[in-house]
Amino acid sequence: MAVIGIIDDILASIGRSVIELCRSVGRIVLFILLTLSHLFRPPLYVRELGLQMLRIGYFSLPVVGLTTLFTGGALALQIYAGGARFSAESVVPSIVAIGMVRELGPVLGGLMVAGRVSASIAAELGTMRVTEQIDALTTLSTNPIKYLVVPRVLAATLTLPALVLVGDLIGILGGYAVGVTRLDFSGANYIKVTVDFLEVWDVLSGLVKAAVFGFIVAVMGCYHGYNSGRGAQGVGQATTNAVVTASILILAANYVLTEVFFSA
Repeated sequence: MAVIGIIDDILASIGRSVIELCRSVGRIVLFILLTLSHLFRPPLYVRELGLQMLRIGYFSLPVVGLTTLFTGGALALQIYAGGARFSAESVVPSIVAIGMVRELGPVLGGLMVAGRVSASIAAELGTMRVTEQIDALTTLSTNPIKYLVVPRVLAATLTLPALVLVGDLIGILGGYAVGVTRLDFSGANYIKVTVDFLEVWDVLSGLVKAAVFGFIVAVMGCYHGYNSGRGAQGVGQATTNAVVTASILILAANYVLTEVFFSA
């Protein structure tokens, strides 16, 4: 009987976890639908949108630029070391370019912005929830979703592709610098191979991914901040959940989009 009781407890615990997961997914989906329903409705708070584009895009450029710069250099070294086993060192420029624009640029850019922006949005909205500023907006006949969520989601969706495009260029530049200074590549030939190998769709697919990742980053930050628990502990938990869920969803969405764009 004791064994049966233990099994019942384990199954009940699993069932509660599954039910809670389904509830969380449902709440997130409803929040996304609510945000999308307000996305193209007037009014549009242009000043707030511009401020969020500055915060999310411009202020994230240093961390994304440094990340992609060192990643491009490390990628060139790894590909050269691997290619040397098969006398295929000449593939370094082409593989660095396609790896950056298709995968590493969008994913690393999305993850870096998730760590910086999603946490910031969750902390900001969570503090506003705790201090009842969101309730005050409703009292003043201002829709909180329209004023707080929509500008952040729209700004992240629009600015992350531009941020990733700059990151791609910096990453390819990092590979170029390592290739020329450490691996004895000709600078002109390195650039020629990179330009000849890349196709327009390689770049566009990465930018589409970046837009999706930007939407995920902002929505997760807004959702967890908007629904934050009370007190400092609630805000801290919301910030942690925003970064974790945004990062996981970015990796999952990257696989799905890669499957859609490049599957045979």
